[in-house]
Amino acid sequence: MKLPRIALAFLALLVCANYAPSSAQDGQADAPIKVQTTLVNVPVIVSDRQGRYLSGLKVGDFKLYHDRAEQPISYFDAAEEPLNVALLIDTSKSTQPVLDDIKSAGVKFLKELRPQDRAMIVSVDYDFHVLSQLTSDRKTLEKAVKSARTGEEIGTVLRDAVAAVIGQSFKRVDGRKAIILLSDGKDAGSDITEQALLDEAAESGAMIYTVFFETGFLRRGWIDATTFPRRRVWVGPNRFPPQRPRQNERRRQRVETRNEQAISFLERLADVSAGRYYSSDVADLKKTFNLIAEELRHQYRLGFYPENSKIDGNRHTLRVEVNAHDAIVRARRSYQATSPASRVTGS
Repeated sequence: MKLPRIALAFLALLVCANYAPSSAQDGQADAPIKVQTTLVNVPVIVSDRQGRYLSGLKVGDFKLYHDRAEQPISYFDAAEEPLNVALLIDTSKSTQPVLDDIKSAGVKFLKELRPQDRAMIVSVDYDFHVLSQLTSDRKTLEKAVKSARTGEEIGTVLRDAVAAVIGQSFKRVDGRKAIILLSDGKDAGSDITEQALLDEAAESGAMIYTVFFETGFLRRGWIDATTFPRRRVWVGPNRFPPQRPRQNERRRQRVETRNEQAISFLERLADVSAGRYYSSDVADLKKTFNLIAEELRHQYRLGFYPENSKIDGNRHTLRVEVNAHDAIVRARRSYQATSPASRVTGS
């Protein structure tokens, strides 16, 4: 009977030995569990001084700062992915003289997309109109661009259209997202304010590329679409009414001021979203669109989990540094710290 007792004693020792770690694990299970916050995505473009994309960078080459405190990078991706692009075409009455140029530019950009890329077409005037949902069908997209027509009513809800793409069309779209805005930059009638849109653009993760088309009085022979040429009435041999040079000069100055304000808005919209601003007067617009498409395909994507204490509903600053000689970095500069629950409920 001694042998079974020894075996039982040995078995009891094994049970006790296994019980101690289990108790420790149970104690850890009773401890407070840190809830993981939502991953904050930070798309990054890295180029040299000539604007050429810098490839081959690794996660160790990047530093990500949240409110000046360096964060561990939890997500890193440098692989090429299909693009999701919203092409916004300004069809308001102010762009009527250059609408053919805008549509031609839109078709040129579509030609730079690959078969796996998707795009949607939106026209903007007194309202915004989805001419084509996200699709990779090039014929459908080109047909949608060519179908764009000048709006029947006066108005340009430019800011509302960009906000709708960000908050509705792109809300559930993963991967690389971009908005290409072809416009004179003049808004008339939007509900969302300029600052509110800039905040949403900074938060969206979609890069916005703005292309400015100049409109207004005496632009290369055009007149402002909201004005009409004065008829020169004949009042006698070699006599016409005076041309009122001072009045024309004041009108020209007003138009120039509006163009400068429009350019400033388009530049800031591109800047906060890590995109770029271009003028349609660039020597080779097709080359510009090629650079945009290549840049979007080769962006780096970083991600981090902010501390729970930072989920306070406030806007926090972001900064990305790259360990590469003469590197120029463009990345989103801020995000609004909201919990996953509040995002679902809309609070």
